[in-house]
Amino acid sequence: MIAAIGTASRVQGWCLAGALVRPAETSEEVREAFRGLPQEVSVLVLTRAAHAALADVTDGRLQVVMPP
Repeated sequence: MIAAIGTASRVQGWCLAGALVRPAETSEEVREAFRGLPQEVSVLVLTRAAHAALADVTDGRLQVVMPP
């Protein structure tokens, strides 16, 4: 399963591809969204800001960062 985390305007379109979308505007919201993901999620699509907020996370999931 794929999940997209970041600002709503950048991640909403991922729902069309079947991804689990978790809009998050602040670093704390990003971390909350990440903690709430189901175990089935193996790929994260992140905005640059979301990636920075999760910089210290190493849980084995593949993280893909969107271009600017």
